Amino acid sequence: MPRTRSAFPKDATLADVLKQLGDISPRRIRINPAPGTATERDVLAMLDHGNRLCELVDGTLVEKVMGYEEGYLALWLGGLMGLYAEEHDLGIAAGADGTMRLMPGLVRIPDVSFVGWERLPSRKCPKEPIPDLVPHLAVEVVSEGNTPGEMQRKLKEYFLAGVEIVWMVEPDKRIVDIYTAPDEHTRLTEADTLEGGNLLPGFRLPLKRLFARIEPQPRRRRSRGRRGAQ
Repeated sequence: MPRTRSAFPKDATLADVLKQLGDISPRRIRINPAPGTATERDVLAMLDHGNRLCELVDGTLVEKVMGYEEGYLALWLGGLMGLYAEEHDLGIAAGADGTMRLMPGLVRIPDVSFVGWERLPSRKCPKEPIPDLVPHLAVEVVSEGNTPGEMQRKLKEYFLAGVEIVWMVEPDKRIVDIYTAPDEHTRLTEADTLEGGNLLPGFRLPLKRLFARIEPQPRRRRSRGRRGAQ
């Protein structure tokens, strides 16, 4: 069976591919299948046989990066959201391996996602491994391997697909940015409380509690430069 036509121009270089994907590290790009030609079947094959989570962006398999600290935060926050949604019969939450087809050819895996019953009329968890489903709320826990360009592209895609709110959690800075549009956000610090708004009404989480088990980022010493000989 012939491979899908590449999503990139014939004269594209690896630098062009990386830039289009958000200036991400080449270590996260799977070269088999060739960038620009991957499909959802390749996403599932990588998970089944390679045990690696990959998103599908512009026909390219992009490995999802998450360290232990980010994984802990995502699991802890997702667990609270899921329990709250269940107790109040609001919808369902998924974790960092919940693949979603946001639009044709685009598969993303939010670190945490919440989908209200409005988008799940059957009130059941989708059976498909990659459901055609857009969350109401997406959470991204920023890792060291995530670039600003990648995260900005994700924001644009999320809102274009129909996501209503994005929580961008940055453990090193101990902040959460609440996005209502790709270029509109409110910043919360440890002194603030994260609230569920209209999607998870009544949900409240003091950020001091969220970051309680996370080591503070060590302060960098300012180096004193030596004066040169006069």
